[in-house]
Amino acid sequence: MNSEQYRQFKDSLGSNTTLVAVSKLQPVSSIRHLYNFGHLDFGENYVQELIEKHVQLPPDINWHFIGHLQSNKIKYIAPFIHMIQSVDSFKLLMEIDRQGKKIGRKINCLLQVHIAKEDTKFGLSEEELDEMVTGITHAAEMNEMNHIMVSGLMGMATLTDESAVVAAEMKYLSVLYDKYLHVQTPNFHFKYLSMGMSADYKLALKAGSNMVRIGSMVFGERKQLS
Repeated sequence: MNSEQYRQFKDSLGSNTTLVAVSKLQPVSSIRHLYNFGHLDFGENYVQELIEKHVQLPPDINWHFIGHLQSNKIKYIAPFIHMIQSVDSFKLLMEIDRQGKKIGRKINCLLQVHIAKEDTKFGLSEEELDEMVTGITHAAEMNEMNHIMVSGLMGMATLTDESAVVAAEMKYLSVLYDKYLHVQTPNFHFKYLSMGMSADYKLALKAGSNMVRIGSMVFGERKQLS
């Protein structure tokens, strides 16, 4: 993708939509190429790969962690991560808060909701989400969990050619997002609905997404790092 193609694609998303370029398994040179267009938001799935890229690339990049995250790995990315999009348990959120407190950082998080029909995808059920929100807001009332900011929801729709299935799943996530828009505490304030990838981002935008995670459309097909 050249600079003009990048500009056109960004413009097509609308000015209120954040494009997270999914850079997993992409070489540093490809990330730097996009960075030189002025792009700052990149998404990674693996902690070790993220750490290696972070030290090789400019410090003003906004790194988003979008893969399944283990609690014992948080400490390695807490000092620099811009947003952890894949929070799928209260235990994980508590550990993020603990690591944020140790280094004096407030870490942006999204709660990942399971909306797909595929069991292999991670995420909270609607009931678990409600319990999470209750727990987070209760913590705020007790002046606890002050080193996180839960700023929205993330979800991945079913990988299928049936657009009606994908659209329904995304609409469901959008409804859940709207449900909690009124909740505002020092550690909870929804601003981002992260859904939509290369194959389904147009459906996501129609459903209300304002953050899309695009890989192959901006980088081309993934290739193994050398």
